[in-house]
Amino acid sequence: MVHVLSSRTLLHPTDPERSRAFYGDALGLAVYREFGTGPERGTVYFLGGGFLELSGRSDSPPSPEVRLWLQVPDVHAAHAELAGRGVEVVRPPVKEPWGLIEMWIEDPDGLRIVLVEVPHDHPVRYRPGI
Repeated sequence: MVHVLSSRTLLHPTDPERSRAFYGDALGLAVYREFGTGPERGTVYFLGGGFLELSGRSDSPPSPEVRLWLQVPDVHAAHAELAGRGVEVVRPPVKEPWGLIEMWIEDPDGLRIVLVEVPHDHPVRYRPGI
């Protein structure tokens, strides 16, 4: 077993400044640390129990199969807050057949971000007999 001390998701955006504005200003993620200088400098944001690092630059957006899954306490409140900040909502909150409430947004490179609320009676929170 590998002993993991920390983890983060790394993104190499096509326009780092635009992506920093999206994740820092529009989504309001708190900065964990920054490193380097210039437009390709690195910025690491807190993501609940993990981190999101924007660093470097890419000539192409990420694969459409890549997603960020962010659990929030109230997806309807997140919807109102993000829409108020001008974030385009790809799909408003919907209760999925598997019981989670999901809302979809995209970052400036088209990376799909799924904001998820886990209802109080969902098996992820509650398991009978445990």
